[in-house]
Amino acid sequence: MIATEAKRRSYVVLNAWEGDLAARFKAANPKIQTFVYKDLSSTRSYACSNGADDSDLPTGVGYCAADPSWFLRDSAGNRLEYGGYEGHWQMDVGNTAYQNAWADNVVTSSAEVFDGVFMDNALFACDTYHDGVCPAAYPTDESMREAYLSMLAGTRQKFVDAGLKTVANMSNARLHEGAWDSYVEHLDGGFDEWWLTFGDKDLLSEYPQGWSRQIAEITANEAKGKITWVQPHHSGAEQPFRYAYASYLLAKGEHAAISEIEETDRYDGPSRWRAEYDWNLGTPLGAHHEIAKNVHQRDFECGTVIVNANKTGSAPVTVRLDQTQTDEKGAPVTYVALPGTSGTVLRKTC
Repeated sequence: MIATEAKRRSYVVLNAWEGDLAARFKAANPKIQTFVYKDLSSTRSYACSNGADDSDLPTGVGYCAADPSWFLRDSAGNRLEYGGYEGHWQMDVGNTAYQNAWADNVVTSSAEVFDGVFMDNALFACDTYHDGVCPAAYPTDESMREAYLSMLAGTRQKFVDAGLKTVANMSNARLHEGAWDSYVEHLDGGFDEWWLTFGDKDLLSEYPQGWSRQIAEITANEAKGKITWVQPHHSGAEQPFRYAYASYLLAKGEHAAISEIEETDRYDGPSRWRAEYDWNLGTPLGAHHEIAKNVHQRDFECGTVIVNANKTGSAPVTVRLDQTQTDEKGAPVTYVALPGTSGTVLRKTC
């Protein structure tokens, strides 16, 4: 599996206890970049036994070693545990001592093994993981975002000095104007864990906090030479895959990567590889542009990508091509008719 997947992938994320796998991926493909998973926002009580933290942690600070003042609490003084994730305790990312301990521990344990750090849970809303309850220290979304900006900015130089790249999970950034760019300023890239398709029938169309905001994540990062990872959720059905993949190609440059997933948090094997990923569309002939309301096209030297980001179920929009091209099924076409939340990747002789 490693020999096959290493040649296909640009990035791989592994747990801290999988350093041997990181070495094997690099041996199979020296260009692949290996990232270690570390949660920014929690410490894990299940990773501590008999008063001692595990040697390899999914976090930057062990539960047993953590200073009590680093735990976030509700207004009644109770520690905040992630809803749905037993043993995940939310930490005060705005606390300078926590920031330094987190970064120093991650750098020390990772710098000689991995190329970078995947920082999970760079959050934006104060009640994430405990709906309707915000930490007493950060009672508003704005104050919570300021705490995360403090952590990302305050620890940035430690990772730069160690030669470790940083990519943070910034799911739901689209809901907070300017949030994606403000966090990425202090990182090497961002990951959108819920990107455009949230299931086979739940596809994100265009509206002020919708489709274009997620496309802009890739566009903004490419302009800065930064990494973007996007993850659509679907079963592999044709419409959500084609919608997500075509939308990704509208903005993709040299630093973006896509990896679909069927089941949330199901990271026990490599994501599906598709024949389309090996298609060579050649050099982009420019940025994507709107050709009808919420319908976008990007032309390539060897193909064309078109997306209709109008609502699911809206009437198809017919787009006529300037030459015969080949659709995903291998059929020659001179036009395509795309309903809302659908996309197509076409190829032409070149």
